[in-house]
Amino acid sequence: MTERRGETFVMKEEAAPSAISFSTLVMGLASTALIHLGDAPNPETGQTTPNLDLAKQSLDLLALLQAKTRGNLDNEETALFDNVLADLRLRFVALSKR
Repeated sequence: MTERRGETFVMKEEAAPSAISFSTLVMGLASTALIHLGDAPNPETGQTTPNLDLAKQSLDLLALLQAKTRGNLDNEETALFDNVLADLRLRFVALSKR
């Protein structure tokens, strides 16, 4: 850890966190969708409470990101994105039929 001194304060620089990958971004957004689908506990409350409106919003965001990144991902990223989105959509349909 290094220190940099400003005029009236001292800033301590932590070691840089590992770089975020596109797959990490997709999985983070997918985790949010799972929370809204009620398949994962909300980290703030610890409870699993489905919310179809927020789940749909999460799925729409992932679909938008998929459309905007089409042709710019490697094969592994594309496969991960396709599989995650397909799984989440199936879970959404199953939940909406209950």
